[in-house]
Amino acid sequence: MSGQVPRQEPTARLDPGALIDGRYRVLRELGRGGMGAVYLAEDVALERKVAVKVARTELRWALSRFRREAAALA
Repeated sequence: MSGQVPRQEPTARLDPGALIDGRYRVLRELGRGGMGAVYLAEDVALERKVAVKVARTELRWALSRFRREAAALA
């Protein structure tokens, strides 16, 4: 063992125009980090722009943290 941290699988990239949950249409990626990626999207039901955060697959356990963060920013 070399002592190196194993490389984690990155969050899949969403293409512009992709529809998330049948409601959010991806416009573009805003950024990525250790927790996942953030996209600029349009809420097609409310016709407004929103930010959508997509967690890395191996971090889905942190869903409650994402919900608290969303509530704080709302």
